[in-house]
Amino acid sequence: MRKAEVLLNDHPVGLLEELEGGYRFTYSSSHLQTPNAMPVSLSLPLQAEPYEDKRLFPFFDGLIPEGWLLDIAESTWKLNPRERMGLLLACCGDCIGAVGVAPISKEVGNE
Repeated sequence: MRKAEVLLNDHPVGLLEELEGGYRFTYSSSHLQTPNAMPVSLSLPLQAEPYEDKRLFPFFDGLIPEGWLLDIAESTWKLNPRERMGLLLACCGDCIGAVGVAPISKEVGNE
């Protein structure tokens, strides 16, 4: 399954994973221990326990482009619009705003 490092203001704050039956987002322990740590979203408050859901969390799904920009991304990278994790990994490394999502290769990041 695929994994992505979640960045907040260019600092790693957590791990987003695509699982067999859904998704998991976990804040890193180092981020949780940072004074004045901020959540990536009000819908994902800081906590040590992972968040799990069968569908991609609405906050991350909302980072994926829409309309003509999504059309360009789909045709450029030959992505299925229903394949939300693939779109997130392809399009959201440098989002507008404070949050970014960087793919983690299979060789790196096995924690």
